[in-house]
Order: sequence, then C-alpha cells, then structure tokens
Amino acid sequence: MSGGFGAATTRAEALAKLTERFQNAALEEPGREARLLLCASCGFSPADLIAAPESPLGPASDRLNAFAARRAAAEPLSRIVGKREFWGLTLSVSPDVLDPRPETETIVEAAVALFVERRRDPLRILDLGVGSGALLCAVLSEFPAARGLGVELSEAAAKIARGNVDLCGLTSRADICVGHWTDGVEGPFDLIVSNPPYVMTSKIAGLAKEVRDFDPSLALDGGADGLDAYRAIIPASARILAPHGWLLVEVGAGQAPAVLAMAAQSGFLDCTVRRDLAGVERVGAARAAGNST
Repeated sequence: MSGGFGAATTRAEALAKLTERFQNAALEEPGREARLLLCASCGFSPADLIAAPESPLGPASDRLNAFAARRAAAEPLSRIVGKREFWGLTLSVSPDVLDPRPETETIVEAAVALFVERRRDPLRILDLGVGSGALLCAVLSEFPAARGLGVELSEAAAKIARGNVDLCGLTSRADICVGHWTDGVEGPFDLIVSNPPYVMTSKIAGLAKEVRDFDPSLALDGGADGLDAYRAIIPASARILAPHGWLLVEVGAGQAPAVLAMAAQSGFLDCTVRRDLAGVERVGAARAAGNST
C-alpha cells in the first residue's frame, strides 16, 4: 500500500487521511479538496460518499494514491483530471492551456448584460487568445444564433479549443484558427472578448505554485509592465468592430485605468470597468463609435 491508501481503506478513512495530508500541504479548504479529489479519483459522487462511508476503495486506491501525491504537490485538480467546469460547461484542459477560472466568467456576464436585447440576433463574436475555448464556448452558449471565431497563437492550445467546441456542440457555429491576435482577421464583429496574458514578467516567479508551475507561460506573460497584449488588441479591435460593438477584456489588479485609457485613445466610448463577485476590477469594457456622419 503505497501513499497511505489500500484496497481495504474505507471512504471515510481515506477522506480523513486526505484532509490531514492537504492541511499539511497548506492547501486552502483541505476538507473540500479532499472530498473532490476522493470522488474524482474513485468514480463516485459526494452523495455516494455520504451514503456509504464504510465502503472500501478497492482497485481505485491506486489511482487515489497517484492523484493525492499530485494534488499535495500543488497541481490543480482540474489539471489532474483533465477537466474544468466553466459557466456550466464541462471542458477539457491540458498543460497547453490556461486553466479557466471563475472570475473570467465576469466577461460572459458582461456580454449577456450588454446584449440583452440581442440574445437571438446572429451576432459575430471574436475571442482573441482563445486558449481552451472556455470563454468562446460560454458566450456562444448564451447567444444561440451567434457565430464565433477564436484566434490562438499556440497550435496545441487551438487543438484543445477545437475539442471543447465539439464537446459543447458548437462545431457548426465556431471556428478556431492559429494566428497572432487580429492578423488576417476580417471584421466586422459585434463583440470581441479576450483574457490575454497580463502578468508582469518580473512577477511570474512570485505567482502561486498552482499558476506558476502549471499554467503555460505564453498565457501569463504580459511583458515588462503586463500591458503588451492590450497594446496589440485594443487598437486592432477598434478597426474590426461593428459600429457600437463592444470590446471586453480581462485585466489584472490595478491595470484597469491604463487599459481603459488605451481604449479611449483608440476612439472607444463608454470605457468602464466591471467587477467580479469578489469586488475586484476584472473586466475592461469599451464601445466602438458609430458610423461617421
């Protein structure tokens, strides 16, 4: 029995041992982490755990040992199981893509609020730096007549995005291409969304281990001041947005004023910031001007 769990170990015993192990590893919410990992590795639900706590793990103990070692070393559970829930969708993730996080759902919330009167319109949507495809899939799930294009620099990430588009049943409405931001992309688009890399290069080494060691640097590194991606995205978006179309970008802590200033300088109107559920400034929103008269 390596790693502390054997076939005869009961679910309740495993839960207690996992909780203690994760406490020692300084994971946040060790009890919750233990329940999630136990269920994911052994293939039963939280309700099964409650209903039959004395059931032995059986052959699943080997998988639990492997999963527990990886989580104790700070590898996120989503990376271990290869899946992540985002906006009610179950998506595949890999080491080639940023792990989608709940705060990024603020972009989806903003899109729904801004286009509430156009939910059934055939909108054209662009996701710059599409990564896993989480954001594009979530937005398209809210706009059933819309079509979307995701642009991604990494071929490996684009492959994951294509797989998630298929998983979500959106193949007929979404295309994923490999490219650099808007190069070769033709508008107009009604909505452009992006969660670009925005961490200052000098700050990457100090990120939480779950991020620093497991998210791809391509999806994190925003250059010396963290704003390189916005310098490319914002002016280019102004050129390919439809009149009165919207640009929604995720921003890092303290970056909203600089990002919104760039948007204003590029001719955008109604430049505002939206906060996530924790009250953090999370999304820069800017509206394209109308047609000249």
